[in-house]
Order: sequence, then C-alpha cells, then structure tokens
Amino acid sequence: MALLNTILTWIMKKRIDQITFFTENPHQVQEDTFRKLVHAARDTEWGRQYGYADAPTPGQFRERVPLSTYEDLFPRIERLMKGEQNILWPSEIKWFAKSSGTTNARSKFIPVSTEALEDCHFRGGKDLMTLFIHNRPDTKVFTGKGLSIGGSLQSTAANVFSGDVSAVVMKNLPIWAQFIRTPQLEVALMDKWEEKLDKMAHITAQENVTSILGVPTWTIVLLEKVLALTGKSSILDVWPNLEVFAHGAVSFGPYRELFTQKLISSLSVDYMEIYNASEGFFGIQDDLSRPDEMLLMLDYGVFYEFIPLEEVDWEHPRTLGLEEVELNRHYALVISTNAGLWRYKIGDTIRFTSLHPHRIKITGRTKHFINAFGEEVIIENAEAAITRACQQTGAVVGDFTAGPVYMEGGKRGRHEWIIEFTRPPARLAHFTQVLDSTLRDLNSDYDAKRYQDMALRLPLVHHVPEGTFYRWMKKRGKLGGQHKVPRLANSREYLDDLLKMVAERAVNSG
Repeated sequence: MALLNTILTWIMKKRIDQITFFTENPHQVQEDTFRKLVHAARDTEWGRQYGYADAPTPGQFRERVPLSTYEDLFPRIERLMKGEQNILWPSEIKWFAKSSGTTNARSKFIPVSTEALEDCHFRGGKDLMTLFIHNRPDTKVFTGKGLSIGGSLQSTAANVFSGDVSAVVMKNLPIWAQFIRTPQLEVALMDKWEEKLDKMAHITAQENVTSILGVPTWTIVLLEKVLALTGKSSILDVWPNLEVFAHGAVSFGPYRELFTQKLISSLSVDYMEIYNASEGFFGIQDDLSRPDEMLLMLDYGVFYEFIPLEEVDWEHPRTLGLEEVELNRHYALVISTNAGLWRYKIGDTIRFTSLHPHRIKITGRTKHFINAFGEEVIIENAEAAITRACQQTGAVVGDFTAGPVYMEGGKRGRHEWIIEFTRPPARLAHFTQVLDSTLRDLNSDYDAKRYQDMALRLPLVHHVPEGTFYRWMKKRGKLGGQHKVPRLANSREYLDDLLKMVAERAVNSG
C-alpha cells in the first residue's frame, strides 16, 4: 500500500495547477463553463425552447431562461425517469440522485448525467484528497481504506436507477477507487439502514481506516457502534492511522467537540468541510486553518448565479454573476449544470468569506428559518449560538431543532428549542442565557424583538434523552444519509411531533 500511496499522491498533486488557475481566473473559467453548457444543450428540447443555438450571453441567458424550482422542472424530470432523452441534457440520463422532500412529492429526483459524474462528483472527490494532500504533503492516507457512509439504490424503470447521491457515486466509481474504500458495495448500498450500520461496524472495525467521508450525524451513530463493538474508548484505538474526516450536509460546529473530545479524542486528525449536494459538488475546504470555509469549485461544469437573500421571494429577483458578489452578504444559490438543471434554485444560502479566491460558507436554507415575529433567525445564527453556548458551559450537543411559540392568551412569543446533549451543561438555565445572548449579538432583528421582552421572551429549551432524534427520524421513515434533522422551522410541526413522542415514551417507560 505504500507504493499505491506514493503513486496516488503524485497523481493528485498534478491537479493543483488547475485549481490554482481557476482561483486566479475565476470569471474566465465561469464564462467558459457557461458557453460549454449552452453549446452542449443547444439541440435539447430545453435548448431549442430558449434559443441556445443563438449562443446567448450570460445577460441574454438571464433574460430568456426563467429561474426554476424542482416543481418547475418536475414534468420534464418525470419524462426522463420514464426513459425519454434529450430533454434537459443531450447525453443519456439513467441515474437520479434522490433527495429529501419537496412540495409535490416525498422525494426529489435530480438527474445525474455521465458528465456530472465524471466532471463534478468524481472530480470533487479527487479534489478533496488533492487539497488534503496539499495541506498535508507527508500524508499516508492511501495506505489504508476510506470509509464512506452512503445510501441505497432502487430501479424506477427499465435501465433507470435512483438513490442517495453517495450511492449513485459509489456504484459508478472506477475499480481503483473501489479498491481503496470500505465497506464493500453490497453492504454500503443496503437499504435497511440499521442492519447496514451494524454490518458496517463489524466490517470496518477490522480495516485500516485512514479517512472517513460522511454526514456528522450518521457518522456519530456508526462510530459509537464501532466503539461499543470493540470496547475501545476512542476511534484512534480502533483506527490508529486515521488522518481525516471529510464532512458535509450540516454544520460541523455543534459536533466538533463531540468528535475531538469524545469519539476521536485527538487533535491529530484533520476535519475538512465539503459542499456535496444531490445537485452537484460545489465546495471544498482548501485551507485547514479556516474551518467552515470552502473554496467554490469553478471548473466542475456548473455555472453559478446568486440572488441577494432579501430578494429571494420576489417574483423577479436579480441574479448576480460571480464578478458582482460582495463579501459577507447572504445569497441564495442558483446553478446551471452539466446534468440539465437550468437556473435552478437549489434552496441553499451562502455568503462569501473571501473573493480572492472565492470562498464560501453555507448559511442555511431559503425555507429553513424562524421568522414568526420578524426576527429572521437563519441556520447560521442558530448553529453559531449553539456552538458558543457549548463552549461557555462545557456542554456537547448531539442534535437539535427549534421553532416558534406563538403569541396566545396575552402572552408574548418565544423560541422553543429541543436539544439532545451527549454531555449536558451543569445548568440548563446558563446554557439558555448564552444561547439567547449570542443570538442577540448576531441578529439585530432578534435583539430588537427581545428588548425588554417586548415581543419575544427568553427561549424555552428542552433537554431530551440521548437517542431521541434517532428514534424520531426512524419513526418518520427518515433514516439514512440523505435525511437530516431540520434545524429550524417557521411552524411547530417538528416541535409538536417530537414533544409528543418524548411524552409518550416517558409515560410508557414510567
């Protein structure tokens, strides 16, 4: 394996020059990407409808092509899933990344073309390791196996397949990449999530795991199973050569201490943030000293536009090109891709932390926020507040969600939080105070509503038993890599369901 490590690190290092090129020439690379996308799709049904053969400029493109949601594209995607082709993209589409809910269906099915696999998802995975090697030139990461937690696949029609994007990627990996990952595909792609985690724990506990790729929440479940199985207190006692955990989908801030102090309990392991969605691979942390910030990957066959967040609900919002964005403003992300998503509103919000190069931080979802009283609390606010409250109280959070308590019976409103601690604070009241004061520091609208309790009272925080969120996700049929605990909601749907489940369990166990 030492020879393989030498060969693969040498190959990966050659990519650095190309990454440097797009960081130094971002607008040129994005213009080239735009022209290639429009030219490739000129003879598709979509391309003919919107005049792609005329080689529109980005400005003309914005005028001609409407912004799209999944619901807008769904009729064409549905035809693709029945086997029709050349609708949104010219090459054959037979793979679909299954993503969680939408307004017209339980799941979304995102087209994945050969080009999207090769030039976006695979390249993203390779660049993740390239940038890790660039930060750690002496790495021996390829002397062992990469552990990845994926979903499952289903056949929806003849020669048409869908599943979690990680499963789609795993199934299509080249042989050399299959050789350096664990567990084997038949286990990694199992659809019974709990049985899969048990098998993964037994298999991977015997492997020399040097890297992990996964969503923090589900990785925690697997690592706890491995520790219980082996009787070890730290994952490094099981995998002493572990070097890096690449994570995405949810903010790592609330989980960092759980990994560094309990599960892995070592500062020798590195953590890398990635932005890998069903719709594409968009960002990778390129500097290990800048947690939560990711380099926007500009040569993956994705053309980016950005809607100022304050305009996201307008009927005709502005969309800005990369050359127009500003530091530390919140934008809703819009993408056009080499799988036929055109001016697609992905639903994520980001802000730029650097413009030279273009680095981003995910700040939330356009539909996941609390604004019941005009406070406009976004996920970034919530996660930063949770992180600071943990730091100041010594607590460690496993999972959480929050929503509003409406004004009723003459009482002012408030926010209600349900938190599962793996290490609770000594005083929940102190944790609540820090949480509240941090939100006030970060969000002037929240602070104004909290002034002398005029509109909002102090938040109400519930400490629920460990395993609560796992049981809740299981009850909702939401176990698996594609599903994430909803952090914020502008209604009480999640809060009431969770509190009801907790109360029923307390009665049954009492």
